[in-house]
Amino acid sequence: MHASRDQNIGRPDVEDWPFLALLEELGIRCDPQLLDLALTHRSYAFENGGIPTNERLEFLGDAILEVGVTDYLYRAFPDKPEGQLAKLRSAVVSTVSLGQLARQLGIGPRIKLGKGEERTGGHDKTSILADTTEALLGAVELSAGLPDVLRLVHHLFDPLVDEADRSGAGTDWKTVLQEYCAEHGFDAPRYEIVGSGPDHNRRYCARANVDGRLHAAYTGHNKKEAEQGAARRAVSALMPSSHTGA
Repeated sequence: MHASRDQNIGRPDVEDWPFLALLEELGIRCDPQLLDLALTHRSYAFENGGIPTNERLEFLGDAILEVGVTDYLYRAFPDKPEGQLAKLRSAVVSTVSLGQLARQLGIGPRIKLGKGEERTGGHDKTSILADTTEALLGAVELSAGLPDVLRLVHHLFDPLVDEADRSGAGTDWKTVLQEYCAEHGFDAPRYEIVGSGPDHNRRYCARANVDGRLHAAYTGHNKKEAEQGAARRAVSALMPSSHTGA
């Protein structure tokens, strides 16, 4: 059963919170209590007597996001095989992608965190931002219903899917590079990777070494992302006609 649709989103916050401004622009209402719950991280709940957390809403929002993105992929790319659709979906609904979107929507400063998480930069921690974004989708669904939350998902994520397709995000660039090396008689590519930054905001810079030549570096939020980006840049240099978006 959905929460009342007559409760408007909090007007005082609309102007300085892009997420609420977007909801208002789309004519979507969100129950203030559910909105507050969606922003309640377990660290805050633990320090405040074990109050409810946003984890159940996150569970709901994750499923909604999967449905919305999958629906768009199926309809927008009728010629792509299932495996490629799955890779595109993974790129768009990844923790990194959700974290970036959360920063654009100004979600981080609104999250209610425990003191420990606050001290370690939790308001800008990618995993927390991603989880909270999913929880907010869950809150919108319970407040406004499935059609409205899917409208929100399509508004936010359809452009990300299109961009991922243009940039080749659904491609396993490490495999492409490895196949190129095998075809040209080179040893398998090696990756030089260096990590930097605090634990809560770690970055990894990777470069692909192909036949003794180092290619352009790529910096990512984890080793896998950095190596994929480095491979893509190497492929772009070695195969200029390839569609890499690098």
